[in-house]
Amino acid sequence: MDEFTYAPILQRGPDACEYLRLDLPAPSRAEALGRTFLTVPGETLVALAERAFGDMAHLLRTSHLRQLRAVVDDPEASPNDRYVATDLLRNAAVASGGTLPMCQDTGTALIMAKRGLRVLTDGDDAAHLSLGVARAYDRLNLRHSQLAPLTMYDERNTGTNLPAQIEILAEGQDAYEFLFMAKGGGSANKSFLHQETKALLNRDSLPAFLREKIAALGTAACPPYHLAVVIGGTSAEAALKTAKLASAHYLDSLPVRGDLSGRGFRDVELEREVLEITRELGLGAQFGGKYFCHDVRVVRLPRHAGSCPVAIAVSCSADRQVLAKITADGVFLERLEPDPARFLPDETARLAGDAVPVDLARPMREIRQELSRYPVGTRLSLSGPLVVARDLAHAEIKKRLDGGEAMPAYLRDHPVYYAGPAKTPEGMPSGSFGPTTAGRMDAYVEQFQAAGGSLVMLAKGNRSAAVTRACERHGGFYLGTIGGPAARIAQDCIVSLRTLEYGELGMEAVQLAEVVDFPAFIVVDDKGTDFFADPGGPVLTIGRPAPAAPGDPSRTA
Repeated sequence: MDEFTYAPILQRGPDACEYLRLDLPAPSRAEALGRTFLTVPGETLVALAERAFGDMAHLLRTSHLRQLRAVVDDPEASPNDRYVATDLLRNAAVASGGTLPMCQDTGTALIMAKRGLRVLTDGDDAAHLSLGVARAYDRLNLRHSQLAPLTMYDERNTGTNLPAQIEILAEGQDAYEFLFMAKGGGSANKSFLHQETKALLNRDSLPAFLREKIAALGTAACPPYHLAVVIGGTSAEAALKTAKLASAHYLDSLPVRGDLSGRGFRDVELEREVLEITRELGLGAQFGGKYFCHDVRVVRLPRHAGSCPVAIAVSCSADRQVLAKITADGVFLERLEPDPARFLPDETARLAGDAVPVDLARPMREIRQELSRYPVGTRLSLSGPLVVARDLAHAEIKKRLDGGEAMPAYLRDHPVYYAGPAKTPEGMPSGSFGPTTAGRMDAYVEQFQAAGGSLVMLAKGNRSAAVTRACERHGGFYLGTIGGPAARIAQDCIVSLRTLEYGELGMEAVQLAEVVDFPAFIVVDDKGTDFFADPGGPVLTIGRPAPAAPGDPSRTA
């Protein structure tokens, strides 16, 4: 064996992040064994975690906002791309006020840290960081989403958004470095592992494979995405973790070529190729176009000769991660953009118009007759009552139907919005109130529609073929809305909100919302037409379309 040298698999380059110095207790210095050690107080870890998760709930990176504005300014972007990007910028401006978080799903708290060997603490680092998470979710208008298993089948919300996922590594010398992430369920559900072989590693097979798997991601996790693809890995879990880090741009400074040390590297050429693939799919920013992804990161890792894991992950439009560090000079947190409104285009008001108004304060029969006049892809503006119900409420209602009870009148009389709002700020009708992933309710649709309920559904993302068939059979509709702008929806569209049933379920209770100018699109209609059925080019109509002829399933171009 030649002289041994060590190279880390993920060999990051210099830190180019712009930091803010926080007014927090700084580490003290101590001399021992001929070395200088930094002692970090537990209260500093608590306060740093609380500040990090507070900032992430309301602010985004400047680079992310710049990418959204680039979509608006791109003449090749579809009207949908520009409309969604503009609404996400408007949402960012609302959230930056510090009251409404940018997304109703304020996420699982993830913390990865690297504690240098000359950094001393009391040893309870994870407990201190967890207390900071709990304080942020208690004091701010954030949603508690973590469920504690009491038995294999029974769960209860912890009420603190704990436990957090915390990983602390021993690495480096005299600094304590952190990556804080808030990961919502929608984007977390778009992390995938594929176990492949050497046969994938050629210039024909790999792009075709990635095209298929990326198309299968769908739009439920609120694109435009930051997409990460990892090829290889010393284990399956290493590949998945690397993909998550890459989606957060944590690995942007990796080398761009490999060597015999086995270090990982970014394949920037393949990144450009995969980005072009995402644009050719036509899925766009949720309702057709080229901006399915802002950017792509492709990382190649070493692998065992008999194994070739491929991991795919995304960071969604709520691109929530922030770096931090504690050094001898103090406590520092990544600077996020305090003024996202400066990225808003002048034509915001124009883009907010040109939708078909739909009055929901009518009998369900009349609402469905109105929707049936328009083809899929038509943009709507909804005003009136919506029932709010998602996973747990659907499960409870199914139990009643299975037991021979009738469908609750509220699901027969009103459209249902799959959502679970964040905490309500004082003086407002609701907290941040964006849609949840529609696909999680797919299994209920046939039974519910057959019983006269859920005949008009509202959520985000695509639906299964079974939902399309049920809508055709029972005369139902699925309306998609923009995933992401939860703060703007709460501020501009929610007039009132009250609990109807299952109040013990917290944010998953059945509620009645009164809405105004709520944005929506016809995605699945009563004729069996699915807007997303053709992955090559769904394109919405920004202007008001001509009504479709009765029975005409054609889509609007």
